[in-house]
Amino acid sequence: MFLAFLDELRAAGIPAGLKEHLTLLAALEADVIERTPEQFYFLSRATYVKDEALLDRFDQVFAKVFRGVARDGGEQTAEIPADWLRAIAERFLTPEEMEKIRSLGSWDEIMAALRQRLAEQQGRHQGGSKWIGTGGISPFGNGGYNPEGVRIGGESGRGRAIKLWDQRAFRDLDNTRELGTRNIKVALRRLRRFAREGAADELDLDATIAGTARQGWLDVVMRPERHNAVKLLLCLDVGGSMDPFVTRCEELFSAATTEFRHLEFFYFHNCPYEGLWKDNRRRFEERTPTSDVLHKFGPDHKLVFVGDASMSPYEITQPGGSVEHHNEEAGAVWLRRLTDTYPAAVWLNPVAQAQWGYSPSVTMIRELMGDRMYPLTLDGLDNAMRELTRRH
Repeated sequence: MFLAFLDELRAAGIPAGLKEHLTLLAALEADVIERTPEQFYFLSRATYVKDEALLDRFDQVFAKVFRGVARDGGEQTAEIPADWLRAIAERFLTPEEMEKIRSLGSWDEIMAALRQRLAEQQGRHQGGSKWIGTGGISPFGNGGYNPEGVRIGGESGRGRAIKLWDQRAFRDLDNTRELGTRNIKVALRRLRRFAREGAADELDLDATIAGTARQGWLDVVMRPERHNAVKLLLCLDVGGSMDPFVTRCEELFSAATTEFRHLEFFYFHNCPYEGLWKDNRRRFEERTPTSDVLHKFGPDHKLVFVGDASMSPYEITQPGGSVEHHNEEAGAVWLRRLTDTYPAAVWLNPVAQAQWGYSPSVTMIRELMGDRMYPLTLDGLDNAMRELTRRH
C-alpha cells in the first residue's frame, strides 16, 4: 500500500522521492507517532509535502489511497446534534401559512431567542414553527421557510438567513495550476517595479566588455539578478459561496506566485476579522492575528483582496456577526484598519459586475474599499493593477 501511495503522489505532481519514503518508514519503525490514521496522515504530509500549495493535492491522494482506512481528524464536530441537521423534503406552504410568519425583529432579538430555545429544547424537532429543527417555519434550523432567520447546518434553500451556524471544510488553493489564458499573467505584469538585490551571481555582459576593453585584459563583472521588487499581500476568501470560483482563483493564485517574488498570502472567510490563516484544514488552530500582519508587513506592500463579498450585512457591521466564531469587533473595523495601513489596496470580485447591485453586502464592501472593487476579469485585473500602480 505504501508503494502505491508513493506512486500516486508522484502521479499527482508531488515530488516524493525514495529519500522521503525511507524517512517515513524509519519514523514509523521508531514509533514517533501513535498508530492512528490521523497521526499517520500528519506524519506522511510533513514528510512528503515541501510546498504548502500542494497540501490540497496531497489530501486528494491520501483520500484516494486510504479510502475506508483513514478518517479525517482535522474537522471539528458541531455542538448541535448531527441527526438534527439532516434535511427533509422541502415543505410547500400555502399563502395563508406564509402570511402567518413574522420576522422576530433586530439582530439582538433573534440571537437572544436562539440562545433561549437552545436552553429549553430537549429533543429533535421537524416541521414546526418554534423549535430548532428541519423543514418548518421556525426562524432557527434548516430546510424550511422563514424570511429572516438563523440557518443551523444543512443546505441553503432560499438564501434568506441572516446568520449561519455551521462548520464546513475549505480547501487550500493550488498555485501550480496552469492558467487558462496567458493574458491574466500579462495583466498582473503591470504591477512591476524591477530592482537588482542580493548576491552578484549574474554576468553583466555590457560592463564586462567595457571593462575588458578599458583594462586590456579580461575584466569579468557580475551583478545581482533583476527581480520584481513589488511586495504583495494577497488575501483570499474561501469556502461557501466562493466554491464556484475556485478554478478562477487558483489561476490567479498561480499567476501571482509566478510574477511576484515578494508575495505573502492569507485566507479569510467572507470578511477579514481578527485572524487570518494559511492552511484551511487547521484554520481554527493555526491562525495569524491580523494585528501581527499589520505590524510585520510594512505599508509599502500592495494589498489585494479576492472574494465575492456576498454575506449577511451583519457579518460586516456587527460584533458576533461572523458565521464561524464570535468576533469581538465588526468586520468593517478590521477592513478599515487594513486599508488604512495599506493605502494601495483593491478588491477583486469573481461575481459578474452586473450582479453586484443585487447584494447589499457587496455595496457595503465596495464603499469600505473606497470604490476600489474590480471584477475578476482581464479588464478588471488590468484596471486594478493600474490603480495599485498609481498609489505608492
